[in-house]
Amino acid sequence: MRSLIVDKEGNLSVQEITKPTFGEYQALVQMVSCGICRGTDTKLIHREFKGFDKYPAALGHEGVGRVVEKGARARHLQIGDLVLLPFLEGNIDGVHSGWGAFSEYAVVADSRAMVEDGKGPGDPAFSEAYFAQQVLPADIDTVTAPMIVTFREVLSACKRFGFRSNASLIVYGAGPVGLTFLTFAKLLGMGPVIASVTSDAKVEEALQAGADYAFNSKKCDILAEVRKVCGNGVDFSVDAVGKNEIINQSMELLAPYGHICCYGISAETQMTLDWSKAPYNWHLDFIQWPSKLEESESHRQVMNWISSGVLKPEAFVSSVFGFDRILEAFELAGQGSGLRKTIITFE
Repeated sequence: MRSLIVDKEGNLSVQEITKPTFGEYQALVQMVSCGICRGTDTKLIHREFKGFDKYPAALGHEGVGRVVEKGARARHLQIGDLVLLPFLEGNIDGVHSGWGAFSEYAVVADSRAMVEDGKGPGDPAFSEAYFAQQVLPADIDTVTAPMIVTFREVLSACKRFGFRSNASLIVYGAGPVGLTFLTFAKLLGMGPVIASVTSDAKVEEALQAGADYAFNSKKCDILAEVRKVCGNGVDFSVDAVGKNEIINQSMELLAPYGHICCYGISAETQMTLDWSKAPYNWHLDFIQWPSKLEESESHRQVMNWISSGVLKPEAFVSSVFGFDRILEAFELAGQGSGLRKTIITFE
């Protein structure tokens, strides 16, 4: 099969490697689509993903695949099922797993069968990620379906951050993740919901996603504008970009007991905190590796929002490329943060 590989120098190439093997509780899937994640894929390319140092690596984690073969005990998976979050396990032909969904084939597991047979959490063969490998409706739009991975990750983070109705919020950034936070904040009854972005085009996108207010921070004093809306400060500030300076910028915006919520992954793992302008009591929360169990528990709500029409995956996608053009797609995605989600299709 073909797979997108990055070497330790950050060079991308499409290479032929062996199809993955699968166990009795697993299934082989043929990949249908996968989204480019600037928070994970590009950090792996630039060797900036904390704790990851195994190269060459096969990239991709926001994938959807169709079951083509299955193990004897994978009784809750059927041939033809569309399943979220396939990945490659271990080492294939000297290539490590950078989750590997930009490959023509990958593997999913039947977590339900494993738990029923006493092979669940605690068993050395079980991974928490299996919980999040859930079957999608047969009529789902397979091109935009990778957005469901982002939706579930963000919703599980919203719950961990403690988002609550009527609480005020500012989101820094309006890429796919930032737009998702804005949309979910409104669906969860929060408000006022404010976006801080760096272009007029992103102002419009943020307002369309549900923000009550959106400000181009390059053209205004964001502190002054936020204080006009929330005189006592905001209850939550979300970094959806991955820039450490946002933490210190947020200090002066917080209401007492407010939360600074770091979701974007920064390449820098150290900084000097200056809380001289923060209230006396505040919180700093990092969620940069969403729990796959909690992600799976957010699946039903996300799918209900999609089926009811209040959440539209296509609104978060800006570009679609076939797998043959994947190198071009990554080059485009790496040129700036103005894009929404870029999807790679295999069919």
